[in-house]
Amino acid sequence: MLDVVTVGTATRDVFLKSPLFKTVHDPKHLERLGFPTGEAQCFALGSKIDVARPVLTIGGGAANTAVTFARQGFKTAALLRVGADPDGKAVVEDLRREGITPFSIVDRTVGTAYSVILLSSSGERTVLNYRGASEKLTSRDVPARMLRARWVYIVPGKIPYTVITSVIRSAKRLGARVAMDFSKYYLQMGPRKLHPLLPHLDVVHINREEASYLTGVKYDDYRGVFKKLDKLIDGVVAMTDGPKGVMVSDGTLLYKAGIYKERSIADRTGAGDAFGSGFVAALIRATSDKRQATRRFSRETVVGAIRLASANATSVVEYVGAQPGILTRAQFRGQSRWKRFPVKIVTLNS
Repeated sequence: MLDVVTVGTATRDVFLKSPLFKTVHDPKHLERLGFPTGEAQCFALGSKIDVARPVLTIGGGAANTAVTFARQGFKTAALLRVGADPDGKAVVEDLRREGITPFSIVDRTVGTAYSVILLSSSGERTVLNYRGASEKLTSRDVPARMLRARWVYIVPGKIPYTVITSVIRSAKRLGARVAMDFSKYYLQMGPRKLHPLLPHLDVVHINREEASYLTGVKYDDYRGVFKKLDKLIDGVVAMTDGPKGVMVSDGTLLYKAGIYKERSIADRTGAGDAFGSGFVAALIRATSDKRQATRRFSRETVVGAIRLASANATSVVEYVGAQPGILTRAQFRGQSRWKRFPVKIVTLNS
């Protein structure tokens, strides 16, 4: 039996970097022009811009997370949809090189998803997406036999709600645990629409802004956010907060940690996938009995999951692309920089 099947998107990514990609901070004017963050990445209109050598990689949630699981030594498959083109072939070949079984559905009507990532010198980026085949997965593409695994890890992007619902129901019927990394598309559906899914999720990875949006609780009230999330979700919730670190709730205990110090920041693409899959990879290793209740993860197990997840995310941002920096099991265990990582544990109601 497989240890984990990832379900989601796969893309061909090309990274372009130039000192002429400038980040502009001007909230007063940019917000009025349709830039809600008050920031924009700019370059001269109509000009020819020299860039560094392009970096071509494979990305997308299902592919990125599958690489984490494979490098951590697990029997892994990735269920995804690609086009009948060279980029789709490259996705499948890359997965096979990593020792991942590709459950790839070939779409002959649209191309493989493609992203152009414009990198600034600080590692921030603007992503130009062609979503293509990756989000056209159908329920017919996911027979139950493909979900026979100890865990199913879902990174849905804009894959239809009915398809993801079918995947979760089938996985649970087969006795698998299910982890999900919510996309903005799914969060915008709101808790009422998502309610049929939430009780079936054993692990949820979400960032703090997304958690506030989903619960309707103010961003600063993290205890209130977790109390609401714990009513919605029966499993463990890992909430990342960028450079401020991570908080994890198992419904009773709240775990709080910072981040590992980066040696440098090359590119933040894929950091979320690296954290979520690293967290679940540690849980898979710690719990061999698939019938064990998720809420009974020991403190030691959750602390270990936070440590691997944080290390994996830190390593990823030190490289260009979502996959080159993903840690192997030997790298995580053998490098001294990942040894010490303080985690504070308190009761959720304290």
